[in-house]
Amino acid sequence: MSFYVYILANKKHGTLYTGMTDDLAKRVWMHKEKTIKGFTSKYGVDRLVWCEEHESRESAFIRERAIKKWNRAWKIELIEKDNPDWKDLYETIMH
Repeated sequence: MSFYVYILANKKHGTLYTGMTDDLAKRVWMHKEKTIKGFTSKYGVDRLVWCEEHESRESAFIRERAIKKWNRAWKIELIEKDNPDWKDLYETIMH
């Protein structure tokens, strides 16, 4: 089983959200459909702009907590390293 750490945005350089899940496609769909009430639905944060796979829940949890403590510039740098145009990666994970 794989675990994922991910970052969502509402637009390029917009509001960011960092999360963790064991079913990335389902979780992003839930954000897009606003079935998860709270921060992401309130601010329209549903564009998958970065994700990373982990082999264990613990590893993913540690990485998620670390990224959540990062300053905004570090998060933007992480996103733009692999996704400079901030494209929604949702379609690429739907295989």
